[in-house]
Amino acid sequence: MPQMSPMMWFSLFILFSITLILFNQINFFSYKPMIFKKTEKELISKKKMNWKW
Repeated sequence: MPQMSPMMWFSLFILFSITLILFNQINFFSYKPMIFKKTEKELISKKKMNWKW
């Protein structure tokens, strides 16, 4: 099996790096969270605590 030249290794690394970055960006920006204000208020509950020192 012939060896790959260093430039070919570097180009392969660049290719996979660009593919990884593009894949991550597409996944990051395509995610749309579902935000409901009613459930958001229900999830956040405040507890009043009166400290008596």
